[in-house]
Amino acid sequence: MTAVDERGMTKYFEELDPPEGVKVELLRGEIVMMASPDLVHNMIVEDVLDQIPRKRWSRLQTQDVDILDEASEPVPDLVVLEREARPASGRLLPSSLITMVVEVVSKTSVQRDYEIKRSIYAAGKVPVYLIVDPVMAQCVLLTRPVGRGDNADYQRQQVTKFGAPLPLEELGLELDTTEFGTFSSVRPHRYP
Repeated sequence: MTAVDERGMTKYFEELDPPEGVKVELLRGEIVMMASPDLVHNMIVEDVLDQIPRKRWSRLQTQDVDILDEASEPVPDLVVLEREARPASGRLLPSSLITMVVEVVSKTSVQRDYEIKRSIYAAGKVPVYLIVDPVMAQCVLLTRPVGRGDNADYQRQQVTKFGAPLPLEELGLELDTTEFGTFSSVRPHRYP
């Protein structure tokens, strides 16, 4: 049996051909596979996307993100960057070009979204990380990334319950959360 280091895992990940309908991410050297998301999840992503003006912002779904100095290639539910910052092509979008990433919590992604990806996006210096949580009916807005690697985090955290407006200063808009759906049969968790 051959041992695989982080670079080997990255190479293996790049060559992986998952079945259709399966979302695959590389998170700190670990390959994570997920089934297609729930309808509530997809409707929230669509609602957020619709509120971000296309004239100024590129709003990309399921875009692979390159985090410098990390064995990670997360695939956020939504990536937002200024239109003129968008590269012409490529599978990996450098995190340095991104203004905001959005993750909508699913029934199985709670710990990944609140802990692992929080640290990964902060390490990648993504200015804004928005967690939309239909389990707890809240949004968690994280800004001001600091640190490196596993110690990276966001200095500022704002929790907004669904139904209240959420100011996204970095995008120059206020997000309307009144239409965000919730999961009715999922037990609450301990995060923000």
